[in-house]
Amino acid sequence: MKHLIMIGAGHTHLHLLASLSAQRLAGVQITLIAAHPYPFYSGMLPGFVTGQHPLLDCVIPLAPLLKNAAVSWLQRSASRLNAATRTVTLDDGSTLHYDVLSINTSAVLDRPKIETIMPGAREHALFVLPLEVFAALWPKVGDLALQKPLRVALVGGGATGFELACAVAQRLPDASVTLLSGDAPVAANYPSAVQAMVRQALKAGRITVIQERCVGVAAGELTLASGARLACDVPIIAIGAQAPGWLQGCGLALNDQGFVTVDAFQRSTSHPEVLAVDDPARVGPPFTKNLRAVLAGVAPKAAKPQQEALHLLSCGNQRAIASWGSWAVQGQWVGWIKDWIDRRFVKQHSQG
Repeated sequence: MKHLIMIGAGHTHLHLLASLSAQRLAGVQITLIAAHPYPFYSGMLPGFVTGQHPLLDCVIPLAPLLKNAAVSWLQRSASRLNAATRTVTLDDGSTLHYDVLSINTSAVLDRPKIETIMPGAREHALFVLPLEVFAALWPKVGDLALQKPLRVALVGGGATGFELACAVAQRLPDASVTLLSGDAPVAANYPSAVQAMVRQALKAGRITVIQERCVGVAAGELTLASGARLACDVPIIAIGAQAPGWLQGCGLALNDQGFVTVDAFQRSTSHPEVLAVDDPARVGPPFTKNLRAVLAGVAPKAAKPQQEALHLLSCGNQRAIASWGSWAVQGQWVGWIKDWIDRRFVKQHSQG
């Protein structure tokens, strides 16, 4: 009997579990390695921060999916991977052997690496990732805000930093909110039309934007690359997600960002028995079909990623920005659409 190990409960693996619930794999033992029993759906994060969505509306319980899919679950984290011996070592020291490995972890931040860039971050800052930990700690910020007006600083000028800045400004109207975008403007990877709407939303939310890097975190203040100091009660690290540290030295071919290099079938270019995906929007359901093909020993079909994809950015007060290529639009009605899409995803993957 073949052994399939799934590392992580990312969006694509949730889709895979739902697929297995409907059509199980015969002759395959399946093990899921995931630390959290209720993965937090990232699209719901801004609404959770503003208070629009309670925590239970933002998470997907694994138990129903696992039961119906006949998947064994280990509530642990991977700590090491050896592609040569096809083994995964867990954080308790135990080792598992696989025939086929699928990697789709939730987004992570490499805290030791960040600490070298921003000394003091691990002791004094609140990290957005993992989302489950952030969600557990965020209510404490609300409690602190009842005692005094807070000075909140978001470190990271990408989509997460922008959305969180808008959400925090809405949730804590008496707080001063600053967004440190690093060396580039906020939402620099988006088209100019989106960037203009982002600037408008930041202005409407009275959010201060500083295009500088944070190079140090201490109690009550941040140190910027210019040497300036920014008073801050609640620093939130919201930079882009990074590859899991255990991928380093595992033997798989990795790209410059440390993620697994894959072919058109989402297989590792160096070890075809390993499949990986870090951006579910690029591949969608074809990943599940290809994994079934690899297990069955038949030729998979190349995923056809969308040339253009719909991007949605929450900008507070139940408003959102939608973009498709160079086209962009914003408004409360866009926020309603985003909310409907997010709720539908959680509902579809919570029923098992």
